[in-house]
Amino acid sequence: MLKRLLFLTALCVSACVTVNIYFPAAAVERAADQIVKETWGGPGDPAKAAPKPQSYNRYTPMRLAALSLISEAHAQEADINVSNPAIRALKDSIKERSGAIKPFMDRGNIGIAQDGLLAIRSADGLNLKERAETKQLVDAENRDRENLYGEIAKANNISKESIPRIKAIFAKSWLEQAQPGWWIQDAQATWRRK
Repeated sequence: MLKRLLFLTALCVSACVTVNIYFPAAAVERAADQIVKETWGGPGDPAKAAPKPQSYNRYTPMRLAALSLISEAHAQEADINVSNPAIRALKDSIKERSGAIKPFMDRGNIGIAQDGLLAIRSADGLNLKERAETKQLVDAENRDRENLYGEIAKANNISKESIPRIKAIFAKSWLEQAQPGWWIQDAQATWRRK
């Protein structure tokens, strides 16, 4: 009787176990910011990028203890692998292509859509050859971005179902790091200059 009771208890407990699939959102955000900056550069404000010197005499022992706890918490967070051969090749491809795309973005022909992919916003001022070139550039860029998100998921054992979350995090970074004057879409799909 006791064995049956223990067996049923163990069965009930195991049936109540839920699988908690962890998605490292903060680590993906850091990786996205890093990749966008590496491949396209940031908004171009060196004052924002330069860290401000801090005065050590402001740190009391209590603040130092709190900082050490925060550092330990950050050290335990997931670290996203963004440097395997497939990811490096995609980053290099995106970086090489950015020089050809940026003039069209400066002119307003290409913009960053709300999903972080590029879109041909306007063909104004483009001859037939440039129209074909912008389409090829946008198609190749979007294909590489989509493949990058899949490779990041694969390299970090993140489920395929989470790729849309990775894409959304990257979209935020692409939009935030867009150069001033470029066209971006807001959440309502309305184009505006950054």
